[in-house]
Amino acid sequence: MPVLNFSKIAFNLNNNVSLYKGGKVLSIYLSIYLSICYKHIILLKLHIKNMVCDRCKMVVKTELRKLDLHYGPVELGEVDIMEELSPEQIESLDAGLRKNGLELIDDKRSILVENIKTIIIELVHYTDDQIKINLSDYLSEKLNHNYTYLANIFSEVKGTTIEQYYISHKIEKVKELLVYDDLNLTEIAWKLHYSSVAHLSYQFKKKTGLTPSHFKNLKIKNRIALGNV
Repeated sequence: MPVLNFSKIAFNLNNNVSLYKGGKVLSIYLSIYLSICYKHIILLKLHIKNMVCDRCKMVVKTELRKLDLHYGPVELGEVDIMEELSPEQIESLDAGLRKNGLELIDDKRSILVENIKTIIIELVHYTDDQIKINLSDYLSEKLNHNYTYLANIFSEVKGTTIEQYYISHKIEKVKELLVYDDLNLTEIAWKLHYSSVAHLSYQFKKKTGLTPSHFKNLKIKNRIALGNV
């Protein structure tokens, strides 16, 4: 299997060392050594556009395996490659990804925009933790850039503001919770960190033209794929 799972290697080796040597200190040193090795083995970080879900991660892994490439953990928007890639391999990988709605990106502006999108998607769809600061400060801290700089590039590339993109994803998450969960509007508002049900309902109607209750009662509920938000 092409993926190099260093965490599993470390776990197995640590267990063996403890079992046969009885040495916890040696075990700790081994973990540190493997961690250092992993960082030095990474030869290339690939940035991938439109990665928004676990299915996207599976697509990336499949395409990497087709080319028999060794890789590290696959995260939303990026993957570490453990070897040099030829132009032909990059072209083949990009072609495979594009067939599934993904694509390799290498210019700094596009990578920055994808990083902003990834942070927002993870924040809205894959974590229940509430950020302790406002979104602008959160993005600035995460990406090490002034928010005005981030906002300007995002607007130029995407044709919408970061705030509107964030709201759009929150509304899609509200739709998901209305359809698949047994949460009421008060619980959904709390889960998505709205100040009140009224605030949630206002944003929802402004984006969809419907109240949350009306949407929930529809037989056909229109939802937007995360990659198209």
